Amino acid sequence: MALPLLPIPIIPLPKQQQLFPSNIRRRATTVAAELQTAVVRTGGIDFQFPSVDAPTHKVTVHDRQRGVVHEFVVPEDQYILHTAESQNITLPFACRHGCCTSCAVRIKNGQIRQPEALGISAELKEKGYALLCVGFPTSDVEVETQDEDEVYWLQFGRYFARGPVERDDYALELAMADE
Repeated sequence: MALPLLPIPIIPLPKQQQLFPSNIRRRATTVAAELQTAVVRTGGIDFQFPSVDAPTHKVTVHDRQRGVVHEFVVPEDQYILHTAESQNITLPFACRHGCCTSCAVRIKNGQIRQPEALGISAELKEKGYALLCVGFPTSDVEVETQDEDEVYWLQFGRYFARGPVERDDYALELAMADE
């Protein structure tokens, strides 16, 4: 037994309004044209509208794992990691959402605003730790990358009764042989 088809009423949609007044569109187009060349020169892989009115700050990152020091300028309203990547600077990261500790740094000088940093506790933030993926510079800042396991241990180590787990290369070798 087939079910009868019911007619679907057609509801007229209102005319779409302009999202931006023409003067804002014109200004954004002008800014984009002026700054697109600068982004291409720095090797950026995706175009973003740079902040016109936001102050910029010099960010210095001491990458301990690679033994390199990076210096670059970041607008106050842009994430540090995203700006570094747009300038072809490779920094450690994983989630890009502030939920892990892969991009954790220790602030040596300056300040970073990080309201979305869920991956580190308030206690670690007070001790000077920050996440680059969700960090905004609020002054010139100098940071040093951290080992993800160290930061994880600082944050959660007190919850483990026996301390950090020692790496057992022999067990790892046996596990790999089984595959």
